[in-house]
Amino acid sequence: MFKGSNVALITPFKNNQLDVDCYIKLIHFHLKNGTNGLVPAGTTGESPTLSHKEHEQVIELCIKEAKGKIPIIAGTGSNSTEEAISLTRHAEKAGADGALVVTPYYNKPTQEGLYEHYKAINDNTNLPIIIYNIPGRCVIDMSVDTMAKLFELKNIAGVKDATGDLNRLDQTIKKLGPEFIQLTGEDGLALEFNKRGGVGIISVTANIAPKLCSEMQKCSKSKLVNEIKEAEMIDQMLQPLHKSLFLESNPAPVKYAAKILGLCDDEIRLPLVKIKKETQEEVKKALSSAKLIS
Repeated sequence: MFKGSNVALITPFKNNQLDVDCYIKLIHFHLKNGTNGLVPAGTTGESPTLSHKEHEQVIELCIKEAKGKIPIIAGTGSNSTEEAISLTRHAEKAGADGALVVTPYYNKPTQEGLYEHYKAINDNTNLPIIIYNIPGRCVIDMSVDTMAKLFELKNIAGVKDATGDLNRLDQTIKKLGPEFIQLTGEDGLALEFNKRGGVGIISVTANIAPKLCSEMQKCSKSKLVNEIKEAEMIDQMLQPLHKSLFLESNPAPVKYAAKILGLCDDEIRLPLVKIKKETQEEVKKALSSAKLIS
């Protein structure tokens, strides 16, 4: 179910409030442009600064507007196990297809603590759970052995791997097998990740280039030489864009790019701020190189 180009959906704001009309337009933009799945209320959706009411609202709206056309993987992670359980239960009740659960940040649990955290969530839902392993933001790194132990539980389905280490992909496939869903969280590594056995991505870049990202994903898993070459061509075209979108803290750059494309405003919540002029120029250049603007 979870494969291809899944968008880590941005949350548009207007006067520091959720811009519902714009958010709905974004969802339909992705439905029309080949996106394979949507991930509302993740960190790209600024979940750390969403109120509980807003967190639930963006998930509910996404599910309602998608109408079952593509899978919805709701961001339900927290460094509080009870809060993560509560958010996951809500997502399940709202009709989500899966839950993306980030490793607990700041607390720095041990590997046993990580296991117990995910087991508690697993035991309180029937949703497939995608582990979100991102040591760069959460400090901790879930080991392959811990992931293998978790995969024995009924609802642990896969991982969003944002370690940036392709060897980790190889190790995980070797130990857990191909049934364990492996999605990358690194846009710049998406093609190589799929070539080495991954099945897709949860993408930031796909917010603004959904057609290109979904086409690259489709062609990258093809056995046809011409389609593999097409995937390589698209990947090369997108590399400057991937790089520009992480010159400053995500999602500030991608929100600016979305503004340039007329998708939403670039308003972002503190402690994040709008990107600097130098970064704006780099984003514009990258949009041009990807032929998204003239």
